[in-house]
Amino acid sequence: MSGEMDKPLISRCLVDSDGSLAEAPSKAPKVGILGSGDFARSLATRLIGSGFSVVVGSRNPKRTAGLFPSSAQVTLREEAVSSPEVIFVAVFREHYSSLCDLSDQLAGKILVDVSNPTEQEHLQHRESNAEYLASLFPTCTVVKAFNVISAWTLQAGPRDGNRQVPICSDQPEAKRTISEMVHAMGFMPVDMGSLASAREVEAMPLRLLPSWKVPTLLALGLFVCFYAYNFIRDVLHPYVQKGKNKFYKLPVSVVNTTLPCVAYVLLSLVYLPGVLAATLQLRRGTKYRRFPDWLDHWLQHRKQIGLLSFYCAALHAVYSFCLPLLRSSRYELVNLAVEQVANKSHLWVEEEVWRMEIYVSLGVLALGTLSLLAVTSLPSIANSLNWREFSFVQSTLGFVALVLTTLHTLTYGWTRAFEENRYKFYLPPTFTLTLLVPCVIILAKGLFLLPCFSRRLAKIRRGWEKDGAIKFVLPTDHILVEKTSHV
Repeated sequence: MSGEMDKPLISRCLVDSDGSLAEAPSKAPKVGILGSGDFARSLATRLIGSGFSVVVGSRNPKRTAGLFPSSAQVTLREEAVSSPEVIFVAVFREHYSSLCDLSDQLAGKILVDVSNPTEQEHLQHRESNAEYLASLFPTCTVVKAFNVISAWTLQAGPRDGNRQVPICSDQPEAKRTISEMVHAMGFMPVDMGSLASAREVEAMPLRLLPSWKVPTLLALGLFVCFYAYNFIRDVLHPYVQKGKNKFYKLPVSVVNTTLPCVAYVLLSLVYLPGVLAATLQLRRGTKYRRFPDWLDHWLQHRKQIGLLSFYCAALHAVYSFCLPLLRSSRYELVNLAVEQVANKSHLWVEEEVWRMEIYVSLGVLALGTLSLLAVTSLPSIANSLNWREFSFVQSTLGFVALVLTTLHTLTYGWTRAFEENRYKFYLPPTFTLTLLVPCVIILAKGLFLLPCFSRRLAKIRRGWEKDGAIKFVLPTDHILVEKTSHV
């Protein structure tokens, strides 16, 4: 076709004006694509928009030609692999064997495997798709790349998805060539080593929020425990002792009582591992001994735990605003007004008024500080802050949020913790349980501010050691000796 339809979908002017699309190499090689699926079409669109010449190999070129950009040449497989030096293999693993007829034409070329196995296939096959492709074409150089990039991201641009493209291959020159192409397409190449790493690269798209699994289970476990505890105190106790039916509290009231407990405990669990790590460093007198695995994993999940804490606190605020809208709340308010008129009593208690004012004010301040912590956890915001700014927000302001939340809880409790009628079934009020860990953390933080501890901890973190030198002890087992790094 001639005319306007022959022009690339993304013009050179657009490439020059868009920072996400890097300039293509001056001598851009012709690129081949084997396959005509959704990913192949998106890949062809992106390559053409980045200044590459694309030829697509299909088993039925006449039927699939209309699906590709007009600038792409759609032809038979044999013709598509004859001239390009870089060929993207965009077919499923089970169809690799159908490409064996092209072995002679593919000899010496770079094959880029973009496939992804299903979870069942990943567990079934010991070798990765890229390694299997390399075994079928020993005269070719196989590179694993672009499998973590979706077809939509290729079309819409890297701004709408992850910019990183993991690359692995046994040939450094082939990795360099593909890395240049990745840069030209507006993405960021990440060298993952040899082709043996392809199995790990192919497992990346199979993971569903791996860093959120443990924090989510922790939050759900805390919610179930506190919900059951509040159910026993607020619903089951009145029913057993006085025969009052308060099961209507289960959907909103009990949930609203549980959410702040979960948020408060999760926030304290964000700063507890830091206290434990500082304690270990003070005890050992060095920073060069690694922490136990459980503490190391705990430190790595602090961001997710903090965001879940903010989520529960935000839900608590929304539920609290909705409480006056409940029919049960309005019913209790009317009953209270009737009793006040009948008994000619005065319900204005100065102490309670001040308690509620301070309680609400501290809650708003704590939620606002948590919101700031959550916002700065976003990569787009965190990348705009230097190390000192980010540390100040996440560490100093985070501890301020913990203190505000503690004061909010203490104001709610006021003198209630000492009232006998608050201990239902001999169970203490829920807020007294949530105060245990945060108070320990605040006390420990206060101790670390003392000169005797703060100076020693600062010296340790600057490299000072109690024994004055690092001692490396080689394992006596000869098997472990072979695994010990000599670097």
